[in-house]
Amino acid sequence: MGKEIASRSEDYSQWYNDLIIKGGLADYSAVRGCMVIKPYGFALWENMRDVLDKMFKDTGHQNAYFPLFVPKSLFEKEEENAEGFAKECAVVTHYRLKLNPEKKGSLMVDPDSKLEEELVIRPTSEAIIWNTYKGWIQSYRDLPLLINQWANVVRWEMRTRLFLRTAEFLWQEGHTAHATANEAIAETKQMLEVYATFAEEFMAMPVIKGVKSPNERFAGAIDTYCIEALMQDGKALQAGTSHFLGQNFAKAFDVKFSDKENKLDYVWATSWGVSTRLIGALVMAHSDDDGLILPPKLAPIQVVIVPIYKGDEQKKAIDEKVSGIVSELKQKGIRVKYDDNENSRPGWKFAEYELKGVPLRIGIGARDLANNVVELARRDTKEKKSYSMEGLTDSIADLLDEIQKSIYNKANSFREQNITNADSWEEFVRLLDEKAGFISAHWDGTGETEDKIKELTKATIRCIPLNNPQEEGKCILTGQPSNERVLFARAY
Repeated sequence: MGKEIASRSEDYSQWYNDLIIKGGLADYSAVRGCMVIKPYGFALWENMRDVLDKMFKDTGHQNAYFPLFVPKSLFEKEEENAEGFAKECAVVTHYRLKLNPEKKGSLMVDPDSKLEEELVIRPTSEAIIWNTYKGWIQSYRDLPLLINQWANVVRWEMRTRLFLRTAEFLWQEGHTAHATANEAIAETKQMLEVYATFAEEFMAMPVIKGVKSPNERFAGAIDTYCIEALMQDGKALQAGTSHFLGQNFAKAFDVKFSDKENKLDYVWATSWGVSTRLIGALVMAHSDDDGLILPPKLAPIQVVIVPIYKGDEQKKAIDEKVSGIVSELKQKGIRVKYDDNENSRPGWKFAEYELKGVPLRIGIGARDLANNVVELARRDTKEKKSYSMEGLTDSIADLLDEIQKSIYNKANSFREQNITNADSWEEFVRLLDEKAGFISAHWDGTGETEDKIKELTKATIRCIPLNNPQEEGKCILTGQPSNERVLFARAY
């Protein structure tokens, strides 16, 4: 088939790329560092987006859309944010091309089309949104303002990787305004819970909820909350962030409101987002050497039916039976595909859908019709079993639920086995090199120590877990006193 993929144990990076490309999720593009999301990959993103969108709306948020371009003067207003993203910004300086008189058939930038003010292509939208909110918020009656947008952003990355780190990617970004700090903090935590619920219940991916260290915070935030997941190679991946921005952006953009006592104050802000890197997380958390393994709740195709027949007569009888099965499955809301394409043999189809991570495959032949059974093959365990056609829809629905739980339990067991305590520098370094995973260790709380550990080992503090147990200890690097462990890991 030409679909051979690298082994996880031999070349994890190549294995990942093979799954993305050969599994039909994405392709490379003519633009360096940018990707084409193929229909199968985009269907997966749409399923993620639809679930999250409902969760956002159920918590009172509305969708809007803001411009792709941010005037440089606005971008500069919140200094920490501007400085944090400056190195990743793509900037528009001219608005027109013209024919190059010195080279026939080529174009050049028209020097007469220089913009009066340069435009930053959004790496994140706080600046343009908060400048807009200034006109929308006058009184406490206008609060809370709960807005989300689904958009693309550009961060000019030097080292890119499909889905995990690309120069342009798709995401959602929530931006909310509140009358009090407590309300904004409650919103920040609520959205972290939304992300954690989505990751665990829909992606079947266990996550650790925590707070970022000051060095790892979002530029311009007072606090950054995050969910961290562990990939099968022992590296961590930040799967979502929710930021308490305090009054930093309100002060930068002069967004004030009059409270119930008619006093003016700056609003309190949050922002939160997840992106198409969740697809990369999904691939790396669950898949195996034979291809993708997708959780049923998000899989573009939950069930594929492959007919096995000789001659038109058998095919016609199978078609007729399958038509009823497909109809019943669709009525139950199950995403099903009947692959009766005559250009490919059943064995090729089986391998193709295994590669694409379809949770359940049904093979149905003439003998199955005679016996009123079908063979169901699970993608996660490779288990094959015959099921009666009576009550088949319920059997399939139950199996999909079982697969969803099984995938989560497997990932959770892996994560639990790969959280290890380290009590000395030697032990910390050895664990990083031998086992990877999350390493729980004491840290003295300083940015200098954090930077030094990163420089020496490439490991970063992934988070300080919420409800972290307090215990006396000594920093693994400096020996200074510490009252809690934090989670370190090498990360994507």
